[in-house]
Amino acid sequence: MSNSAAEKLLKAYGIVRPEDIDLEAIAWGLGAKVKYRPLKCCEARICGHGDRAIISIDNGKLPQRRRFSLGHEIGHWIYHRGQLLICRSEEIGGFAGFRRGPVSPEGVADQFASDLILPSYILTPILKDYRTLNLKAVKEIATTFKASMTATAIKLVQSNRFHAMLVCHGTLGREWFLRPPCVPDRWFPQDDLDRESYAFEALFGSKVEQSHPRKIGADAWFDRAEAKNYEIFEHTFPLPNDKILTLLTFTDENMMDERDTSRSFRRGR
Repeated sequence: MSNSAAEKLLKAYGIVRPEDIDLEAIAWGLGAKVKYRPLKCCEARICGHGDRAIISIDNGKLPQRRRFSLGHEIGHWIYHRGQLLICRSEEIGGFAGFRRGPVSPEGVADQFASDLILPSYILTPILKDYRTLNLKAVKEIATTFKASMTATAIKLVQSNRFHAMLVCHGTLGREWFLRPPCVPDRWFPQDDLDRESYAFEALFGSKVEQSHPRKIGADAWFDRAEAKNYEIFEHTFPLPNDKILTLLTFTDENMMDERDTSRSFRRGR
């Protein structure tokens, strides 16, 4: 979102480098004072009156998480002023906007935080140095912007520069997925993990990040006749609350063909 409200705000402050994105200063400029304190029932909250507000952030969370929570609350201050909002852990970074239906206030605040911490006008020139997307690239960029792995992976897939997809699973099945426009719609991930996938082991077994991406048959992820003809790479890392996030990368250009090739494969049997 090159013209998002978050990026317009950053440009108004003359911010052109990742290290200059000072969220506390931005909040102060908008009339919101930031306090870090122990919070028991929520991860962050904002309470405002008129043009002044206090944003409270749970100081027990990791720095990257605190940073995203602050960006999230600044988003609420801009879009939902006049409301008392208490945000639980599952509501911040839950990326409800990827689910079907209207985008919730939490989804709006999540997207604002993403644009504020990883603004496209600063990120895009950096991405020119990356030809493929993998978790090594995600970690490098996350470090540069002081962002979480999850927020960074989402932003990079949203950039539409890479043939890649993100899929989030919990123990009850797929929770959400993100597919950029450059990946054809027919590649729709299955609800449940294939028992032969490395992601299944990461969720129900080791619960640790894979050390490197691994090749696997595309039919482990997609229920299409043509999927058995292709291989993809998967790389999984754990999330809080017994969830995992898997980065799928497509290396076979034939999979990016917009035509439905499943019929031609069936005829060739």
